Amino acid sequence: MKLLIISDAWHPQINGVVRTYEYLAEEIEKAGHTVKVIGPADFKRTISMPGYSEIKLALWPYKALERMIDAYKPSAIHIATEGPLGNAARKYCLRHSRLFTTSFHTHFPDYIAKRAAKICPLLYKPFHAMAKSFIRRFHAPASAMMIATQSLEDELRSWDFKTPISRLTRGVNLSQFFPGEKTLFNDLPRPISIYVGRVAIEKNIEKFLEMQWEGSKVIVGDGPSMQELKDKYPDAVFVGPKVGEELAAHYRSADLFVFPSKTDTFGIVLIEALASGLPVAAYDVTGPKDIITEDFLGTLTQDEDLSQAAAKAIKAPGSAQKRADHVKNYYTWETAAEQFLTTVKDIRTVEKKRA
Repeated sequence: MKLLIISDAWHPQINGVVRTYEYLAEEIEKAGHTVKVIGPADFKRTISMPGYSEIKLALWPYKALERMIDAYKPSAIHIATEGPLGNAARKYCLRHSRLFTTSFHTHFPDYIAKRAAKICPLLYKPFHAMAKSFIRRFHAPASAMMIATQSLEDELRSWDFKTPISRLTRGVNLSQFFPGEKTLFNDLPRPISIYVGRVAIEKNIEKFLEMQWEGSKVIVGDGPSMQELKDKYPDAVFVGPKVGEELAAHYRSADLFVFPSKTDTFGIVLIEALASGLPVAAYDVTGPKDIITEDFLGTLTQDEDLSQAAAKAIKAPGSAQKRADHVKNYYTWETAAEQFLTTVKDIRTVEKKRA
């Protein structure tokens, strides 16, 4: 098959969506298929996303995207995101009577509502409702919507989503993320608690920075809230974005991973941290509650203060290797690719019969 993935999140961005399709494409090609990913960098006209200067969005992409799709002649089309490219791809499929699949990667309603509430708290509910209506309409004509966890499916069903849902798990590059020597942070007081991800309002990082902690707090990543948080929390250590072996060394060199977000749909960083041997402290919400299912993996809390969860998680029973083995047994990109291909092949069969 010739698979086409269209995503508003793609290189040079660094985030979970990009990593998901990097690894999926690699595994799908190993299975003998061809994969092409179209992202904003493939278009001449782009604009910076408001509040996110490092993220580019394609401007008026439909005509150019139509030419790209027609030239590639894909066997199947997957729309990864609900941005300008995702909307243009959806429009193409509907105009040309092409079946397509989508994914729900980001809690778009919370993303929009939190930014509106920063201007005026009363705007949160109406903006959240408006965004829910938008994404429900966006995914409605898809033949299948791929999501990572059961708790997310339950949440979307409570939002009156009718789109057929299929599972798409995530994996970890185990040749990169594994327990080992703590080579960094030798000049910082221990224990080291670490956060990895975007530094933005929807990630709720202030709850991590506010929690009581006797050691040091390290933030790996970048984003629009970086300078504001650096100024407000001078005792925290902001190291900027890291990738590859450098990122893996930061995980391994910490003692605890703290995940303060309540808006992620999964959280690849959670399983990367576990694969690196770290216990996790997080909220009992979609994503963490699907992953932190055993005491030796960490601690979840419904309390707004993460301090008690962090204090308990760092004393989690079991070894770093036990946590890494758990990830190896439950989360692989091979499994994710098999799930993706099964869904796409099923849709492809329907499309062939209809033709």
